[in-house]
Amino acid sequence: MAHHSVLDLVPITLGSDAGCALERSKQLAIKAEQWGYKRYWVAEHHNMPGIASSATAVVIGHLASATQTIRVGSGGIMLPNHAPLMVAEQFGTLATLYPNRIDLGIGRAPGTDGLTMQALRRNLAASVEDFPRDVMELQQYLKPTQPGQRVSATPGAGTEVPIWILGSSFFGAQLAATLGMPFAFASHFAPTYLSAAIGTYREQFKPSGTLKEPYVMLGFNLCAAESDAHAHFLRSSSLQSFVNLRRGVPGPLPEPIEGFEASLSPAERQMVEVIGQCSAVGSLETVQAQIGDFLAQTGADELMLVSSIFDPEQRLKSYELGSIAMQNLAEANAPRRAVC
Repeated sequence: MAHHSVLDLVPITLGSDAGCALERSKQLAIKAEQWGYKRYWVAEHHNMPGIASSATAVVIGHLASATQTIRVGSGGIMLPNHAPLMVAEQFGTLATLYPNRIDLGIGRAPGTDGLTMQALRRNLAASVEDFPRDVMELQQYLKPTQPGQRVSATPGAGTEVPIWILGSSFFGAQLAATLGMPFAFASHFAPTYLSAAIGTYREQFKPSGTLKEPYVMLGFNLCAAESDAHAHFLRSSSLQSFVNLRRGVPGPLPEPIEGFEASLSPAERQMVEVIGQCSAVGSLETVQAQIGDFLAQTGADELMLVSSIFDPEQRLKSYELGSIAMQNLAEANAPRRAVC
């Protein structure tokens, strides 16, 4: 049965600040570990007033220091924004501080708007088409230093931090398959090519020294509460945030409101319906059934649950119910031992 993990955007809620968001994420990581989540990832975004995870490696260290066993990592680091050596040193340092607990998910998108991308990169001669070469360079820095190697990552060399390819299209799927790497698809916000991308990845996968069989992780939206009605009400915060981003006016995560979807234009309503394909919204029984259907359709090895809810206690409750649902599904599908 599939594993379950957390993807946290470290949301800054309306009327709050980044310090509060980081503290809430720390508390969620502690609870997620207790509830049986496998890993806890945060994502690199820049110039987003509602997201506090721009210094992703720093946030990972903050979360890893507050927990004991859960894997902590990036979902992901946007590699075109960084020199591979710098990433290797950052994550090599994390892996040295927290052995066997750090993951490095990498993507090729900028994680921001065009103007901010220029501020980040300075050298705009770099291209996303350099991504495959940068991935292989990063892999090399995390392997043991070879005789004659003139540049090495310290810390980093020999840590062999697990690297994941993140994507929302065929490009990431093909690269992950070619290099024999695990693949995480951003179905929670871009599900259009989900089936085709994971099909391509599985069909073209070539075993590597780190992975013998394809491994698929899928992003999945979760909003679980004591009732279906309350869950749909709470979900309006994340929908508002999603629509505002598409309108070009990102901001803090807003309070939930009744009837939000009815206020949308037809095009916006269709956009919301698309991401609803990879979402579970409702009570424990409802989300368990929806998650079960999604797993049956995709055969995912792991779901990375995304629960953006305004009220921090309700967000904790949503993740707790999500874990219960996943564990119930695992028990229901576990092989039965014969009784003599």
